[in-house]
Amino acid sequence: MEFFVVSAAVLCLSMVGLGVKCIKKGIKGESVRRVLRFHVGTLFSLVAGAIIFIFLGGVTANAASANAAAAASASSEGLRYIAAALSTGLAGIGAGIAVSATGSAALGALSEDPKILGKALVFVGLAEGIAIYGLIISIMILNA
Repeated sequence: MEFFVVSAAVLCLSMVGLGVKCIKKGIKGESVRRVLRFHVGTLFSLVAGAIIFIFLGGVTANAASANAAAAASASSEGLRYIAAALSTGLAGIGAGIAVSATGSAALGALSEDPKILGKALVFVGLAEGIAIYGLIISIMILNA
């Protein structure tokens, strides 16, 4: 099984490398198509071979399934913390980007007409709400 995974990874990397080379040098035409057809055909045949290998019983996972269940329960706690951190962090980044755009626009509008302070604060507050939603989601993830 490792053979299939390594071969597929090598083929994918070689396809990416070939694409980068063709883009940098501006190579077009039948020669590129021929090589890419070979790579894609080989990749699909490797994937088909791996699927046949798995379904014909080449991979047995009876003993490994008990170990995998124990490892999954142990890693689920860590994944919860990662999910909560991503939720809070990405929401904070998104709120920062939104506040930078709406805050600068609000300051520009306030310099022209001071009567629209309330409207400007509403838009900046809506942008800040993104961070609050991320914090709420992370609390829900940690308490689940």
